[in-house]
Amino acid sequence: MSKGKTEVKLFDEYSFEDIEVKDWTLENYINLRPIIIPHSAGRHEHRRFWKTSRVSIIERFTNRLLSPGFISSKIKGHKSSYNSGKKNKLIKSIKTAFKLIELNTGQNPIQVLVDAICNAAPREETTKIAMGGISYASAVDIAPQRRVDLAIKYLVQAIGGRSHSSERIFEANLAHELTMAASNSQESRAVKRKDEIERIAVSAR
Repeated sequence: MSKGKTEVKLFDEYSFEDIEVKDWTLENYINLRPIIIPHSAGRHEHRRFWKTSRVSIIERFTNRLLSPGFISSKIKGHKSSYNSGKKNKLIKSIKTAFKLIELNTGQNPIQVLVDAICNAAPREETTKIAMGGISYASAVDIAPQRRVDLAIKYLVQAIGGRSHSSERIFEANLAHELTMAASNSQESRAVKRKDEIERIAVSAR
């Protein structure tokens, strides 16, 4: 870094330098542009594919957590519908979860999130093919952008499931799921889901 320039860090704590995307096929679809707060105020909303090229992977993960039904009952004080200001509460929860990840693993939480996404991204799935009134399932490869989308979806669903069935606070469940997924552990519900999708695809070849 050149002299006179201040490094941009997530929450002014976590560096984006030396973050590695271990799955090279996803490098162009995991945006690691340095940001301080993962909130772009929806500037990408009406631009096709801007979520990949312009939106940080941290913000994409945050936005998915905001989906109705995922977080409404998982953070104390949150209601079933979201209004202005709820994203700020979620960002604070993510900051706390990242601190827990750093304390428990000694790793950069950004790297942990990226590893979790790589490990939870399925490479193959099934699709229905109809021919002559007969439909059957066939295995197909998954495009890299869809792989990232599915990985984030599975992680968020896993975090939601843990929050419903655990007495731990939301931040602890978030940190635990990301840590397990980053280590490719079968304790991760997202990794289990990915393996299940790929297993079904193998049987449909």
